[in-house]
Amino acid sequence: MSTSSSVLVTGVSGQDGWYLAQRLLSAGHRVHGIVRDPGVTSRLATELPGLRVLHGDLRDEESLRAAFADAQPDWVFNLAGSTSVALSWQEPVETSDVIGGGAVRMLSAAWDLQVRTGREVRFLQASSAEIFGDPETAPQDESTPRGPVTPYGAAKDFAHTMVQVYRRRGMFASTAILYNHESPRRPPSFVARKISRAVAAIARGSEQKLVLGNIDVHRDWGYAPDHVEALHRILEVDGPDDYVVATGESRTVRDFVEQAFAVVGIEDWSSHVVIDPALYRPADPRALVGDASRMRSLGWKPSVGFAELVRIMVDADLAAYDSAPD
Repeated sequence: MSTSSSVLVTGVSGQDGWYLAQRLLSAGHRVHGIVRDPGVTSRLATELPGLRVLHGDLRDEESLRAAFADAQPDWVFNLAGSTSVALSWQEPVETSDVIGGGAVRMLSAAWDLQVRTGREVRFLQASSAEIFGDPETAPQDESTPRGPVTPYGAAKDFAHTMVQVYRRRGMFASTAILYNHESPRRPPSFVARKISRAVAAIARGSEQKLVLGNIDVHRDWGYAPDHVEALHRILEVDGPDDYVVATGESRTVRDFVEQAFAVVGIEDWSSHVVIDPALYRPADPRALVGDASRMRSLGWKPSVGFAELVRIMVDADLAAYDSAPD
C-alpha cells in the first residue's frame, strides 16, 4: 500500500484501534476512524494528529455507507464492538447485532465500493480466540474446530464465517484470530488491567484487597501493539487468509497476579487477594493458547514477553497513581 492510500478503521477509540491508527499515521497513510460517540472526537484529534474522525454506528448501515463514501478506503479494519465477554452475557442481542451484524454491514459496504470503483478494497476482521469456545486441544490454530460457548464468541464466529463467505465471493477479506492482548490503554473492566490498577493502589497504600473470580483459567497474553503490528502485516500479504495472533505461551490469572505483585516487591500476594465465586464467568474456557505459526511465517513475532507486559502495565498504573491530583 502506498503512503497516499486511504484507510478506514472502526473502533478507533478503543485499545487496538488507537494503536493501529497511530501506527498507520506514522507510516504516512490517510486514516479515517469511525466512532459512535461524537464526544471522543476532540480527544482523538489531540492524541492522534492527522486522524480524520467520522461518525457511524455498526448497527446503522446508512451511517457506515456514508463513511465509506467519504473515506473511499483502500484498506478497512473492523475492530469495533465491545470485547467484554461478561458484558455479552448481559446484552446478548446487542452483542450479536454490533459484532455479528455490524461485520456484515461493513463487508457489504466494502464489497459494493469495490464493485462500483473496480479497484480492490482489502478488509480485515478482528476475530477472537473465543470462536474456539472451550477447545479440547491446545494450542489452537486456524484449523481448530470452532464451537463458541459465549454470546461474544458466537457473534465473533458469525462475523468470522461471513468474512470467509465474502472471500469466496472474490473479496480480499482476512481475519486475525486475536488472543488476549493487553496494554495500559485496556479498560479496567478487563481482568489484566483490573489487576495492574489494584496492585498499584495496594502498593501505594490506598487499597488493601484485589477481588477476583477464577484465577486458575489459562490465557495467552500478548502486548497490544504487537498484535496491532500483526493486523497491519495481514493486509500487506499477497492474498487473504485467516491468522491466529498469539504468543503461544499459556499463563493463568494466578500467574498474572503473582507477577504483578512481584513488580511492586510484594511476595505474600495471597493476603491481598479475595476470590469471589460470583465473579466466575459462565462457560469459562479452560485453556485458550494459540499457535501463531502461520503469522510467524509472515515475519511477525511478539516483541514483549509475559513478565515485561505485566511490568509495563503495573508501571503505567503506578505512574498514573503518582501523578493524580490529591
